[in-house]
Amino acid sequence: MTSFRQWDVVRVRLRPEDRDEHFCVVISPEEICADERKPLVNILAGSTKRPAQTAGPHEIPLNGADGLERLTLFNCSHFSQINRAKITTVAGRVGPERRRQIGRKIVATYRLPL
Repeated sequence: MTSFRQWDVVRVRLRPEDRDEHFCVVISPEEICADERKPLVNILAGSTKRPAQTAGPHEIPLNGADGLERLTLFNCSHFSQINRAKITTVAGRVGPERRRQIGRKIVATYRLPL
């Protein structure tokens, strides 16, 4: 799978020993996503939210509106870099309002000056 864009929700097996694929949000810019000669892309990895679990200060919850099967928390304090060949499926796309929330969370988490 090589056709994806920034803000796509994709499925990826992050580690070879993982039994299941994880939902991830592509955060690399469009020009990186479109250039197949660039093998690495940046993602935010997600994990399924458990019933008693609350979102942490660095996490954003995404749900079915974004193409996910269940409520999933995405850690905005850690960017992962993966080989684009690991992306197997585009499951959905993050909407404009949640993109802004993710951007604000990243800025706040890293205390980036604006």
